[in-house]
Amino acid sequence: MDAVMLSRLQFAVAVFFHFIFVPLTLGLSLLIAWMETKYVRTNDEIWRKHAQFWGKLFLINFTLGVVTGITLEFQFGTNWSRYSEYVGDIFGSLLAIEATVAFFLESTFLAVWHFGWKKLSKKAHCVCAWLVFIAGNLSALWIILANGFMQNPTGYVLRNGRAELANFFDVVTNPYAWGMFAHTIITAWLLAGFFVLGVSAWHMRKQNEHADFFRRSFRFAAPFTLILALAVALTGDLQGKNVANLQPAKLAAMEGHWETARNVPFYVLAVPDAENETNSIEAIPLPGMVSFLSFGSFDAEVKGLKDFPKEDRPPLGPTFWSFRLMIGLGGLFILVALWTFLQRKKDEPHPRLLSVLPWMIPLPYLAIALGWAVAEIGRQPWIVYNLMRTSDAVSPVDPGNILFSLVAFIVVYTLLGILDIFLLIKYARKGPEEA
Repeated sequence: MDAVMLSRLQFAVAVFFHFIFVPLTLGLSLLIAWMETKYVRTNDEIWRKHAQFWGKLFLINFTLGVVTGITLEFQFGTNWSRYSEYVGDIFGSLLAIEATVAFFLESTFLAVWHFGWKKLSKKAHCVCAWLVFIAGNLSALWIILANGFMQNPTGYVLRNGRAELANFFDVVTNPYAWGMFAHTIITAWLLAGFFVLGVSAWHMRKQNEHADFFRRSFRFAAPFTLILALAVALTGDLQGKNVANLQPAKLAAMEGHWETARNVPFYVLAVPDAENETNSIEAIPLPGMVSFLSFGSFDAEVKGLKDFPKEDRPPLGPTFWSFRLMIGLGGLFILVALWTFLQRKKDEPHPRLLSVLPWMIPLPYLAIALGWAVAEIGRQPWIVYNLMRTSDAVSPVDPGNILFSLVAFIVVYTLLGILDIFLLIKYARKGPEEA
């Protein structure tokens, strides 16, 4: 493999491993702040214990997540120096705000929250919990705004052979970026909901000494998870419309759509054939649904892949199948969340539901990874859409050096991932008294 593909693989490995930690941090911070608010309002000690128990798992996940995030930004200087030179005036400013403002605030108030249980008043401590949540999600916002510029470049001028910042307001109000942020952040909150439900269901099924504690967690998280499962579908639909308007080649690859046409159907069963520029299987059509979901009209025209030069088309297979699997998982989340919501008030929810929920924990992680695969692979061959090709952005580095560091990344990140999962399982099983 050449330096471009190796650099892409290395960045993909770093991003996917980092996103093992990020969404749970974003979602649990919201649930913990909410639990602590209930403690302040009701003075019920059980909610303090809930905030402390889930906070223990949050801290484990946050600490290991910081380690995996550090290497991401270094790669812009090592593997992607030409990219950094070309758009660093814009991209670098967004990452600098994330690191020096949002992440700094999150880390500071998390330390105050962790060590301040006996030193702060209940209200002041609760404020710290909410500030951790706000700062963490602001951190995600600035990173996604940076990625949003890569997806839909705005607010720049081309000067002296590089893209320079011309209008910061246009950059931070990028509609594509805000659509990505809404969809990503709500999916992260959904992941945390399923995490709480899964751990709670495990204890309830075991009928151990912590069953009553986790029964309350179960009832607390059930409506939250259902609302977010529906919100994920809504924000996904809205972001799909952004893709249709701003990245038509990506939309065509997501749908396996070849010929420009109106009233384009969605095929429930489809298998694309890139070599022959067709679909080898097209079954169970939903008439006009691609047109309607993309542009709000069954008669809307949707561009096909054949309208784009082959060198400008995204990789079809990974984009198409990642999108299909992501959509399928989204439907599953709604069904399981609805089932959980209907069972939430029962002292003994259905045993099969309690067996299913722990196995649901990894599926939102997979859905998020698939979503990022659609976003990033579907943008190819552009690192900055219609502005800079990925092949022009890579550093002049020997492929052997990249391969060596890629293997090292995989080894280190795998160990960190195993450690995170081991510690989360260990302390989740121990229950609140051990926390």
